[in-house]
Amino acid sequence: MSGGDGTRRVRAGRRTVEVHRPDKVLFPGGGDAKEYTKGDLVDYHRAVAPFMLPHLRGRPLMLERHPDGLDGPTFMQKNTPDHYPEWITRVEVAKEGGTVRHVVCDDTATLLYLADQASVTLHRWLSRADSVDHPDRLVFDLDPAEDDFGAVREAARLLGELLDELELPSALMTTGSRGLHVIVPLNGRHDFDEVRSFARDVADTLADAHPDRLTTAARKKDRGERLYLDVQRNAYAQTAVAPFTVRSRPGAPVATPITWDQLDDPELHARRWTVADAVEQARTNPWSGLLNRGRALGPARRRLNALRG
Repeated sequence: MSGGDGTRRVRAGRRTVEVHRPDKVLFPGGGDAKEYTKGDLVDYHRAVAPFMLPHLRGRPLMLERHPDGLDGPTFMQKNTPDHYPEWITRVEVAKEGGTVRHVVCDDTATLLYLADQASVTLHRWLSRADSVDHPDRLVFDLDPAEDDFGAVREAARLLGELLDELELPSALMTTGSRGLHVIVPLNGRHDFDEVRSFARDVADTLADAHPDRLTTAARKKDRGERLYLDVQRNAYAQTAVAPFTVRSRPGAPVATPITWDQLDDPELHARRWTVADAVEQARTNPWSGLLNRGRALGPARRRLNALRG
């Protein structure tokens, strides 16, 4: 439905969400990049909602907003503005010296409302609102020194082999930027300090075995040409881009779950899917059943210690 004022009204379950200025260009075209409007962003989120919402429900979000499109200023929004509709879920969490009231996206209507607010990228906590100190996801961010996906592919294979040795399930996701995320489902019984310590030891073990190609050095100047195994997101109040979220780059690339077999596809790269075709990939259910297999880290920690000698 469209209003005479140029506002679109979109049904989402029991609610109708108003989309203001749907023709507003958020992703300018140019070169090989296609132009996309706010209306396109809303349509994408409506289509991907059944696949995206399971990764968002119950989690505090940080919103990366571009009200004037990619060429305008960027706003990283943690606190929920008072004018947001009362039906949108909020969660108040502790921060140093106070609290923050984050949005939680539990339904399609919220997803569309956030798109109307030009929330291009949704960054989610690795823990849920009902247990904010205990993550149920562990994330390794494979960040190449240059836009070199060959190095990312190689690092993902090495990390996947090590996680297999540790008998931990793992999932792969293109970031929509330059790298890949490798995600391990947890049972939510460990706190952030335990999880980050384990992730750091896994990354150090891999970097020690391949010191010419991989590094855990936090400072860019210490990395050289090596790929950075980043585990910094595994901390309280840190976030990671959500599966199926759009990245603020030309062409509207999408952070997209893939299977381990797809790592061998020569066409694969970090920006392989966009809002034009990510839903097709979502329908293949690349992480089938995997994220329900949350593990404790105790057995994996013992295996890792044995490997490290």
